[in-house]
Amino acid sequence: MELFLSRCHHFPSESRDLLQFTSQNVLFSANTVPSDEDTFNAYGNLPMGVTHHKGFLYVTIPRRRPGIPATLNVIDMSRNPSVNEPTLEPYPNTLVNSLRNDFAADPKRIISVYRTQVDRCDRLWFVDTGYLEYPGGAGRQVQRPALWVIDLTIHRSVRRFEIPAEMVEFGYGIPNIEVDVDEVDCGRAYAYIPDYEWRRLYVFGLTEGRMWRFEHNYFSFEPRYGDFNIAEQQFTWYDGIFSVAVGGRWQNSDTERTVYLHAMASVSEIAVSNRILQNETLAQLGNGAYGRGFHHLGARGPNAQSSSHAYDPQTGVLFYAEINRNAVGCWNTKKHFAPENHGIVHLDNEEMIYPADLRIDSNGDLWVISNRLPIWIYSRLNQTDVNYRIWRQSASRAIAGTICA
Repeated sequence: MELFLSRCHHFPSESRDLLQFTSQNVLFSANTVPSDEDTFNAYGNLPMGVTHHKGFLYVTIPRRRPGIPATLNVIDMSRNPSVNEPTLEPYPNTLVNSLRNDFAADPKRIISVYRTQVDRCDRLWFVDTGYLEYPGGAGRQVQRPALWVIDLTIHRSVRRFEIPAEMVEFGYGIPNIEVDVDEVDCGRAYAYIPDYEWRRLYVFGLTEGRMWRFEHNYFSFEPRYGDFNIAEQQFTWYDGIFSVAVGGRWQNSDTERTVYLHAMASVSEIAVSNRILQNETLAQLGNGAYGRGFHHLGARGPNAQSSSHAYDPQTGVLFYAEINRNAVGCWNTKKHFAPENHGIVHLDNEEMIYPADLRIDSNGDLWVISNRLPIWIYSRLNQTDVNYRIWRQSASRAIAGTICA
């Protein structure tokens, strides 16, 4: 199961692809000229998120260091037939991705993006945190965090919604996004946006044009699972609610869907009906009104902390990017939620160090990006190695021979 970023490796399976980058060789298209105030820093360009849609890969590089020409990029797979060193092109263009020389706010520009999602209506959704996450006290909130929705058929933004200050003060705790679209009405769409810093879940209604939030004890981290040991890097994280995944029918309802969520520093999974999340009035009433609507399903088992997870409607399987085990895990939602019913799709302590993002496209293909983030943060990447990879495998083949089949 692989795809790409600088040389090539493969999932041990029939169908496998991998794109890879060496850490010093993230290639940008020729029109990406670094701005005057910001010299290109290859080492600081750490790919974080990946989404595939109709032959295009949308790859994010959040601005956690100076010298990043574009935070939102696209790889045209038809023009990058090799699995080695594909070219990243700023999306939708260079200007939208560039910083102003004076770091002034500009609603027509994107500051920093962690992860994206494409819905069934050909729209790319993401949150621009608006935050330069530079170390050593150099970080700054350039502008309000904002939700963007881009129509991929015309490559134009159809909506930009600034997250109000009363909702969240800073944008740096917003790592992910999940989109829930009605089966027949593209206008009826909701974005679920976790905030691991403040342990909240924000919901944006496209038709309503408003955002509301939920708070719950289940959104917090679990102290027993805050310790990580990845690639010989030992550290403690306190990240709360981190990933949301829209699943199948809620308790056999014809109108409701299950929404799964979990914290990063946790091995627990939570479930709630999407109708609860879409109820703005209920959110305003507070935890006392909706608290019992969130259900603790159980624990995945030891060392099963996860960044992103995603649901495959064809197989009914929930896939997890398990960062503490350098693995992709799985659970068949038709089975009881218990450690013995969780499987491993792939594990590799060398090539899949820190699976940072996991998505499933409309073809039923599973896409995972790994980037060795803990080494990048706490030590030093070997710049002659392949450090960043994008993996691909069909969900049905991935679970073959596992407990999740």
